[in-house]
Amino acid sequence: MIKILFFARLREQLGTRECSVTWSDNMTVQSLINHLLTNNDDKWQLLLADEVVVAINQQVVGRDARIKDGDELAFFPPVTGG
Repeated sequence: MIKILFFARLREQLGTRECSVTWSDNMTVQSLINHLLTNNDDKWQLLLADEVVVAINQQVVGRDARIKDGDELAFFPPVTGG
């Protein structure tokens, strides 16, 4: 099982703070995003934005990163401030 967390604006726009997905062999961040898009409504398209940051077990990763069973993924909107 993969635990997925959403933070800040993403959490507000998606209407959820977390969800879980059953892990499968050769799963990557991008294939997980594709799975989420297939199984949810159009607002989930915002996960495709290049500026969305993804972390696996608190380490920022790219979209081609492999996911292991039991991993925790977190999606963050771009950080801004001043």
